[in-house]
Order: sequence, then C-alpha cells, then structure tokens
Amino acid sequence: MPTFLDRALGLARRSKPIEPAKQPKPIEPALLAIDGRSISVTFRRHAKARRLVLRLSRDRSGVIVTLPPRVGRKEALDFAQRSSNWIAERLAAEPAARPVVAGSTILLRGEEHRIVQSGSRRGTVNLQDDAILVAGDAAHLERRLVDWLKVEARHDLVRASEAYAMAMGVKFHRLTVRDQKSRWGSCSSDGTLSYSWRLVLAPPFVLDYVAAHEVAHLKHMNHGRQYWRLVLTHCPHAARAKTWLKQHGARLHAYAAGP
Repeated sequence: MPTFLDRALGLARRSKPIEPAKQPKPIEPALLAIDGRSISVTFRRHAKARRLVLRLSRDRSGVIVTLPPRVGRKEALDFAQRSSNWIAERLAAEPAARPVVAGSTILLRGEEHRIVQSGSRRGTVNLQDDAILVAGDAAHLERRLVDWLKVEARHDLVRASEAYAMAMGVKFHRLTVRDQKSRWGSCSSDGTLSYSWRLVLAPPFVLDYVAAHEVAHLKHMNHGRQYWRLVLTHCPHAARAKTWLKQHGARLHAYAAGP
C-alpha cells in the first residue's frame, strides 16, 4: 500500500511545473513623415488601457501610442497616421529649441539664469547672482554646463529621495540620473530610482513631487488608491507640481539634448 510520501511524490511527478508569466514582446517602433519631418512613433502596451491613446514624447521628437492588450501594431500605426494633423498642430505649438550658449539663458531651480563664459581656460562652473559662469573653451560650454547640471540634479534628487524613503518606511537600491525622454522618473522592481536631470531646471517643489512619486512606488508598484494616499500624505503639493509640469514641461526639454 503506497505511503503518504509515495502519493505526494507521485502527485509532484504528475504536476506540471509552473511557468513564469511571459512578458509581452516590445513592439517595433516606426517613423511617420509629417510636414517634411520624420516623426518617431513608439508603441507601448498597457494591460488596463481600453482604447488607443496618442501623446507627444517628453522631448517632442516623436509620439507615443498606448495600446490595449488585444490591439496590434498595424492598427496602432494606422491610428497614428490618421492623427497626422493633430500631431503637426501640437508640434507647431511647441516652444522653439533653446540653444545652450554664452549669452543665452537657462532655468535653474525655476529661476532664469544667464549663461556666461568666464574667460578662464580652466576651472569649474559657478553661480554668481543670476548668472552661471562656465570656464573653458566655448566649444565645450554646453557639455560642461549639462554635466554640472546633472551633478546638481543628482544632489537634489538624492536628498529628496532619501527624505521620502525615510518618511514612507522604504529603501531604494540605487539612484540614477539620465536624460529620460518619455518620463520624469521611474522606479524598477529591484528598487532602482531613475530621474531626468532636467528636473533641476524646474522649481524645487516640482523635483520634490517627482521624488515622492517614485519613492512611493517602492511600496506600491501601481497607481491605486493606497499609492496616491501615500503620495498625498507626504507631498501635499503634488497637484500643483503636476500642473506645472503639464504647462511648462516642454520648455525643459527644449534646452540642449546633452550627452
């Protein structure tokens, strides 16, 4: 007569192993010709999407189409093509590119600053009243200034993220600062926080909100009620910051692309 152990082993042998859920394959991007320009089209599938949604990318170099689960690439691309007039109108309304050269201005923590070449062959980037002094050759001014802004952004974002992590009772694995094109920040499942360096151009309350938004994802990897309750408990100015980004975010991406 088979023992309990024999029956358990037999059941285990007959049971099929549980396979991990398959991740959807990335959808190949496309290009659209609109008013003589090549516009990139990026596709993103979203499990909760109920219809196709089209929006400009953060840097305004293209568009992003969000797809419901059962919609294919061809239908999504046709949708983007039918929206060519909408895309052209939105791109025409975008702020003009802002060169990062001596004599121009740039935002820093929400305040306008003049960019000044200091004349020194060597040195660093320094603040002086309402001016940013950049040492070195003019040919390297943009790169040196963007590198400095990234360092400033990291300093502000580390401080804000650590403060919110302590307040929310969570820990992050590491923090990176990049030139993200489609979002201001992100939080990965391994606890990595990633932010756009351009947040240092915005007023401090905006950078602060984005830090709160991403740190809260360390506890809730969704945008449900509990998630927003956590964000708003610790960041009461969230709505004001979201409105600012909606109204002025395009301006932050109009500055230099950076390396």
